[in-house]
Formats: sequence, structure tokens, C-alpha cells
Amino acid sequence: MLQGFKDFILRGNLIELAVAFVMGTVFAAVVDAFTKIVLDLLGLVIQVKGLSEIAVNGVNVGNFITALITFLLTAAVLYFAVVVPYNRFSQIRKAAEPEKAASSEDLLAEIRDLLRAQNRS
Repeated sequence: MLQGFKDFILRGNLIELAVAFVMGTVFAAVVDAFTKIVLDLLGLVIQVKGLSEIAVNGVNVGNFITALITFLLTAAVLYFAVVVPYNRFSQIRKAAEPEKAASSEDLLAEIRDLLRAQNRS
């Protein structure tokens, strides 16, 4: 019973998931700080103290605008800081892998197909 628990805790994907969760939490704090800087700069440009205070015809739309900008900035940072480098790394790693040698069954099937095509013509 304890061995099963130990195996569960030490399972590789559980450790990777825990590390990913911690890194995601820390990364979210960095993106949040970056977003606050951008929102403050945007507030200075449009002469508003806080973006969340913007109202149109008495309807407060500032919170929505703030959430939308936060979402777009988070998506952009994740795309350019995580997705693009990961895709490049995957392409480089895939290009560096040697091609897998064909198995004897694959070679025999290819020879068979070539002989069939040759006999038909």
C-alpha cells in the first residue's frame, strides 16, 4: 500500500505537472506585473487615472476593457515567450534526429510493390 503511494508520488508526469504548476504561477505574476505597466502607460496616453473607471453613457466598461487587454497581453506573452521558442526547438530537434532505418518488412513490401508494378507494365 505504501509502495503504491510512493510510486504515485515519484511518477515522472506528476513531478513534471507540479513543476509546471509552480512555473505557471510565477510566470502569471510576471505577466500580471507587465500588464499593469502597460495599462498604466495606456492610462497616461488617454488621460485616465485608471482604465477601470472608464464609463460610456453611465455604463462602466473599464473593467471589461482592462480584462480584455490583460487577456490579449497574456496570450501574446505566452505565444511569443513559450509557443514560438518551443516550436523552433521542436523543429531543430526533429531535423537533428537521424532518419529511422526501414525494417526488413518495409523493404520487402517495397520490393513486392515494385515487382508488381513492373509485371503490370
